[in-house]
Amino acid sequence: MKVLVINAGSSSLKFRLFDMPGEQVLCSGIAERIGEAEASIHITRSVNGKDQTTEQQHALPDHAAAMQQVVSLLCHPEQGVIQSPEEVALVGHRVVHGGESFSSATIVTPAVREKIKELFPFAPLHNPINLRCLEVAADFFPAAKQVAVFDTAFHHELPPEAARYAIPHAYYEQDKIRAYGFHGISHKYVTEQARDFLDLPQAKMISLHLGNGCSAAAVEGARSLDTSMGFSPVSGLVMGTRSGDIDPSVLLHLMTHHGYSTAYVDQLLNKRSGLQGLTGRHDMRDIDKAAEEGDGEAQFARRLYAYRIKRYIGSYIAVLNGLDALLFTAGVGEHDSSMRALVCDGLSHLGIEIDPVLNGLPATGIRAIHSGARPVKILVIPTNEELEIARQCIAIPA
Repeated sequence: MKVLVINAGSSSLKFRLFDMPGEQVLCSGIAERIGEAEASIHITRSVNGKDQTTEQQHALPDHAAAMQQVVSLLCHPEQGVIQSPEEVALVGHRVVHGGESFSSATIVTPAVREKIKELFPFAPLHNPINLRCLEVAADFFPAAKQVAVFDTAFHHELPPEAARYAIPHAYYEQDKIRAYGFHGISHKYVTEQARDFLDLPQAKMISLHLGNGCSAAAVEGARSLDTSMGFSPVSGLVMGTRSGDIDPSVLLHLMTHHGYSTAYVDQLLNKRSGLQGLTGRHDMRDIDKAAEEGDGEAQFARRLYAYRIKRYIGSYIAVLNGLDALLFTAGVGEHDSSMRALVCDGLSHLGIEIDPVLNGLPATGIRAIHSGARPVKILVIPTNEELEIARQCIAIPA
């Protein structure tokens, strides 16, 4: 069974074609800078047992155009990996916000489309794009079932004490204002990997998804008990361009004393804060380089970034009443050994201590980097949202 996974962001579209249930990757790639003049598509195919990656420049004014180019590449008469769109049985889509309506992967019907549209105000940068990709894919793959896999679903059953805000109850009843959590597809995947690796079905884990967007999750067994992102993806940890936690009175002060509009404040929190606001750079690789060269702002940004993570680690150990494993995943979590060391520094009293030699080894799949003398396992786990989406797609009853 061929399953195509579409993982669309605000200006990108990742895709991966699987042969399931064997989980063989037939083709993968990403369309980047959608809507910009420098738009391109990277595609990786297996040729004679070896992966070959090519980059092609394309005019990609929107995600519909990107989808069309992706389908053309997949079905290319000479370099394609399928003969026709009819070969694809399922198309799985990452949808950022499922609200309280969706707790698992769902076959897309007209009613599901309408519900995703109703949730546009909750994820205005993502849900409209996700729905558009669903609609375009349905046209390109008419024989395939379209499946929505929601980033909020893993956190759907958060305990009420973790999900609710201390504001008048009417705002929850009328507007459904609560913490929803995000990065759920990634947190679900890596915590399953950790439970299998440790052979500990009810493991108490803190999962750290550290990329351009960052979130922490407290997970016991297969259940999310708390997570750092809340009503929106702005809250929680310091991120590439998002502020993370901030006293709401700061925003009221800026609006009152500087006359900022809500739209301006929204841009400030989402696009101009976080590492970008602290250093003028949003990529941790650039900040690491600047810090090594003695840039004081970059050095401070790294300390603040790590401090916020430590604060969540401490609080989540309390939530879990103990800790079996600390998990690092996503771009920074998987590849930045110095940040992992900075996060874990000074936590030996909590049973958390990194082995510097293991931590410095090149990344090759899931691996343990903790000191053997400490009780808490520290694991680096490459996330694979596309594979998790494909697995959830084929798990839906026929």
